[in-house]
Amino acid sequence: MTPGMWDYEGETTMVWPGRNWPLGSTWTADATNFAVYAPRATGAWACVFGDDGSEREVPLTEHSLGVWHCAVPGLAPETLYGFRVDGPWDPAHGLRFNRSKLLLDPYAQAFSGSLTPDPAIFGHVVGHPDVRSDLDSAPFVPRSVVVAGGFDWGDDAPARRLWRDTVIYELHVKGMTQLHDRVPAELRGTYAGLATPAVTDYLCELGVTAVELLPVHQFVSEIGLAERGLANYWGYNSIGFFAPHNAYSSSGDRGGQVREFKQMVKALHEAGLEVILDVVYNHTAEAEPLGPTLSFRGLDDLGYYQRARPDSPDGRLAGPPPDRYWDVTGCGNTVDASHTQTLRLILDSLRYWVSEMHVDGFRFDLVSALTRTDQRVDMNSALLMAIGQDPVLRHVKLIAEPWDASMDGYRVGQFPPPWVEWNDQYRDTMRDFWRGRSAGVRTVATRLAGSSDLYADDGRSPYASVNYVTAHDGFTLRDLVSYDEKHNEANGEHNHDGTNDNRSWNCGVEGETDDAAIVSLRRRQAANLMASLCLSNGVPMLTAGDERGRTQGGNNNAYGQDNEVSWIDWRPDDAWLDVYEVTRAALRIRRDHPALRQRRWFEGRPTIRGGPKDVAWLHPTGREMTEADWHDATLACFGMFVSGDPLRSPGPHGEQLRDASFIIWLNASGHEVEVTPPMNDWVQSGEIVLSTDPDNPVGTPVVAAGTMCQQARSVIVMREVK
Repeated sequence: MTPGMWDYEGETTMVWPGRNWPLGSTWTADATNFAVYAPRATGAWACVFGDDGSEREVPLTEHSLGVWHCAVPGLAPETLYGFRVDGPWDPAHGLRFNRSKLLLDPYAQAFSGSLTPDPAIFGHVVGHPDVRSDLDSAPFVPRSVVVAGGFDWGDDAPARRLWRDTVIYELHVKGMTQLHDRVPAELRGTYAGLATPAVTDYLCELGVTAVELLPVHQFVSEIGLAERGLANYWGYNSIGFFAPHNAYSSSGDRGGQVREFKQMVKALHEAGLEVILDVVYNHTAEAEPLGPTLSFRGLDDLGYYQRARPDSPDGRLAGPPPDRYWDVTGCGNTVDASHTQTLRLILDSLRYWVSEMHVDGFRFDLVSALTRTDQRVDMNSALLMAIGQDPVLRHVKLIAEPWDASMDGYRVGQFPPPWVEWNDQYRDTMRDFWRGRSAGVRTVATRLAGSSDLYADDGRSPYASVNYVTAHDGFTLRDLVSYDEKHNEANGEHNHDGTNDNRSWNCGVEGETDDAAIVSLRRRQAANLMASLCLSNGVPMLTAGDERGRTQGGNNNAYGQDNEVSWIDWRPDDAWLDVYEVTRAALRIRRDHPALRQRRWFEGRPTIRGGPKDVAWLHPTGREMTEADWHDATLACFGMFVSGDPLRSPGPHGEQLRDASFIIWLNASGHEVEVTPPMNDWVQSGEIVLSTDPDNPVGTPVVAAGTMCQQARSVIVMREVK
């Protein structure tokens, strides 16, 4: 056929030159523009699929600035397509072009179908890495979808809250509703299911203000998982950075997932909830060099992935570039965010989700891998600088997982404003404290007050610390107090996967038990951890289901368990409703009292002359902690006095804000302790407003200088009464 022409429904049609931007497919009533970046290719085609599965190749006739493009008249929205690209096959030099492989559009807004493991999805002949495979991969890979766009957002506006008022709830779109009896059956496990009142009302009643969705970018399962009869559940295996994952759609996968995702965001905003996406730009589903050729590898392998250098100090990485990937993600490849086009892809994706999908922020998985300049972590890297000055992105919530899979990638406390960070040191400290392994309370106090040792030195506020005691990765809260060891046999890796450093305590028996005393202790320990988390300075993050006792049976690496192991069980018969009530009460106290969510650091001195210290740390005897107390490795009970009269942070017009004062008593010891609220001029009397100690229930009056016995392993929160 003559170049510039193609056969469409039996008629020969002219192909227009089109434009080299925007990348991807752009539909208009006149024509659909196709543009794909493949600077080293010698030819490129858009492959259009009919409803009968037939494929027609459309030549991308123009090549400018590394982009192949054309415009095709007559195509309808929801048309399925992919790209084929030709060029040299020279794996030793990072050239892996193979016209036999149907490639996903990196800029596609939707995908139809799923990946089927087959030798055809590999660019090379399996077992012969240097030999190009001529097997056609089209029958085994998803299709990109032409999306027309358009959605009635109405008066939807970002539900953005100040960081200090934010409470994050990390959840999985499918796992949240797959077993929910009050969600219509046809909507369970979908974006639409997450938008139902049964979910939004629950979240608002609990007291969270933002949902952080585990990855919803289009992803596929790893080949190794499929071989073990499992499927990727968490979603940290992205292949499409613009497309909502099609398996979570109840509206079909020919673009319905885009509309459904938008409707979900709109409904969550109407409920006052922010939407934060957990995004995985640090690696892709194409894995190591001998992984499948699905998209990026077949378009520009040299540009998208970091290569190992011969002079690398890590002997494992040494080898003649560019045939060796440099992997600091543990997933086979590392995306090269210092490359101009790759950086553009990431930024275009982020802006798309904010501008077109109305999300409110992002949590970046293994973000240290993306900050590399010449393979060194760089806090002035191209990505951080670009986001920091971007007029769209610099005002959304930006959360760093501040490490990667390398030793030098651990950078907790080092990311620049406006980034906030997952604080794993908070997690470890609070776990150790409540299991009786903290060796004193000095570090515990630092974590409760916002981790100034990590964030105060660079001008950030306490809310730079995203505090958590559990996350998707690791034990659930119930399992944290029920298991000493991981039990990952169901993952098919002989229990070798997952961390061994769980900092957990089973309270005397491994796993589930009918022993009433142990069950009671576990529930109290879970409540202690939740109360501590919700009342610490910083941003609390809860993991979905923890507040009601979700268990994974001791599996601390359930990424391949897309089943009842991971889904939330909403049945009330085994729910830890007492833990739910403590969590809800703690979040309500936090919401109602700005003294417990301050944006300025405590200074340990009065905010006004003659007033109380903004924070004071109390020995059980009622006196302030001494230097010797801070170094007492046997001390496991102490109090935190927080003054609300007045607060160090002014109001919006500079006015002094006043609140009640609080004392939070934490007793992690294995025995009851006699505690004495201090006698002073500022707090003469109060009452208990939250308690995990059955001997000192909510509503109990407290008198200064009076004593009370606090049960072992319990939290008591006292509020001033004037």
